[in-house]
Amino acid sequence: MILVDEPRWPGRGRLWAHLVSDVSYEELHDFAARLGAPRKGFDRDHYDIPESLVPTAISLGATLVSSRDISARLRAAGLRRPKHLALRQDL
Repeated sequence: MILVDEPRWPGRGRLWAHLVSDVSYEELHDFAARLGAPRKGFDRDHYDIPESLVPTAISLGATLVSSRDISARLRAAGLRRPKHLALRQDL
């Protein structure tokens, strides 16, 4: 399932949200491509997407959840990659 949280992280003059999959990175990359999110927005286990893309992500089927839920779902699925354990990579 594709999940997105509320955009609340400031950067480069706008707010950003996290886009994740609790199924696989392949599902996440496929969804991000349909959304039009650039691959460079992928960071370890999520995409950073601007606030302007959140409504489109939801209309494409993403479920809006809390940031805490995103972390919990990634951990439960074995897809969480903490900064101290993972290198930034394009999987």
